[in-house]
Amino acid sequence: MAKKPSKTNAMRILDSSKIRYTVREYPEDGPIAAVDVAAWLGQPMERLFKTLVTTDLNKGYYVFCLPADRELDLKKAAQTAGVKKIEMLKQKDLLGLTGYVHGGCSPVGMKKVFPTFMDESALTQETVYVSGGRIGTQIEIVPQDLEKILPIRFVSITK
Repeated sequence: MAKKPSKTNAMRILDSSKIRYTVREYPEDGPIAAVDVAAWLGQPMERLFKTLVTTDLNKGYYVFCLPADRELDLKKAAQTAGVKKIEMLKQKDLLGLTGYVHGGCSPVGMKKVFPTFMDESALTQETVYVSGGRIGTQIEIVPQDLEKILPIRFVSITK
C-alpha cells in the first residue's frame, strides 16, 4: 500500500503563507462524520469544523464551515451569500469542483477560491480544527488566520 504524501495542498498553502498550524491524524479508514472525528480526536464538537460546499441557482459556489454537531441553516446561508436560494452540492460533484473528497474537504486549497463563511462561534475558540485536505487529517489553526488566505467572513449560519 502506498504511503500517503506528507503534505496536502492545504498544508502547502499554509506553509507558503507562514501560517502556524498543527496536524492531527487519525486512521484513514476511521470516521468520516465530523462528530465522530471530534470524538476520535477527543475534541469538543464546537472546536471541530466541518466544511460544506453549496451552490445557488446560477451555479455560484459557496463554502460554509460550521461546528461538527451543528446544521447549516440554508436560509441564513443564502442571505449571507447574497443569493435567493442555496442547496448542498451533490457529493458526486465535490471532487471535480474542489479537488477534495467527501470527508476530506478542507476550506483551504480548493481548486478555485470560493466565498467562504465560517460560523461566528469559531471566534470564541483559541484554535479550531478543519480538514487537512484528506480523510484522516485535521489541521488545528487559529480561526482568524484563515482570513490571511481565504475570502472568509465569520457569520451566524447554523440552525
